[in-house]
Amino acid sequence: MAYDLENKLVVGVSSRALFDLTYENRIYESEGVEAYCRYQLEHEDELLKPGPGFPLIRALLNLNNLPGKEGSVEVIIMSRNSPDSSLRVFKAIEHYGLNITRAVLASGASLAPYLTAFKTDLFLSAYEDDVQRAIDSNIAAGIICMDGLQTYDCNRQIRQIRIAFDGDAVLFSDESERIYQEHGLEAFEENERRNANHPLKAGPFAKFLKTLSNLQKDFPGEEAPIRTALVTTRCAPAHERVIRTLRAWNVRIDEVFFLGGICKKDVLQAFGAHIFFDDQTVHTKPASEVVPAARVPYKNREPESMSVKEDSS
Repeated sequence: MAYDLENKLVVGVSSRALFDLTYENRIYESEGVEAYCRYQLEHEDELLKPGPGFPLIRALLNLNNLPGKEGSVEVIIMSRNSPDSSLRVFKAIEHYGLNITRAVLASGASLAPYLTAFKTDLFLSAYEDDVQRAIDSNIAAGIICMDGLQTYDCNRQIRQIRIAFDGDAVLFSDESERIYQEHGLEAFEENERRNANHPLKAGPFAKFLKTLSNLQKDFPGEEAPIRTALVTTRCAPAHERVIRTLRAWNVRIDEVFFLGGICKKDVLQAFGAHIFFDDQTVHTKPASEVVPAARVPYKNREPESMSVKEDSS
């Protein structure tokens, strides 16, 4: 009988997001793929250090140890590495006791076609092209920041996973944000005031939030193993539409911060986010100095003369 990925939280993670391959990537960029593969083979017995996605991935895997949640999370390595150069990654997985047994090793090819095949709910990678294609396929995905926080404590146990999201272009569609970018704050606020009773369209992370919300339902309040937050630059009068949208979706968000232009970095540090998703580098870059962060690229759009398919996530 085939292994069924339905009704599981499926997370795809690249080897660079899971482990610190900064030096190895420099070799790849400066000397090419053959030099990179040669280095990996020559250093196969050297242990890789944890990377920016490591704490989150290990904590998600630990959800499988909760009573009644056995097998609820599946993590799959999705890498552009060749099978021959991947043994170092699998040795690190074994060393750190990560229950990851499945992998996609594409030998330089795009990973995007396999995300749907593996029913992926979330994809974390340092490679922008794969993340962009995932977003275009309505799969939640983020380009994990590699140049911020550098210390990842592999011994620290996370008791409660804390995930923070931006609003527009992440949880919600980018429709309202484009009004702000093209016409300014006054036009944006007027649009939100006028449409306060009309829920925002779903963004690339809406389905992922709903999946997390379903996992939370079996636990009361603070006892839930996952805690979520919306950290947005919106403020009154643009707040009402957000609240009504979350109510219409019937999802649980534990904390909401309407910052109105206040820097997100300190709030995210206080919240203790284990990952923060935002569509703008101006937010993810400073945030990555204190918490792991990932940038969510805009969904590519068809030309105006063509019909635009509505986001179905």
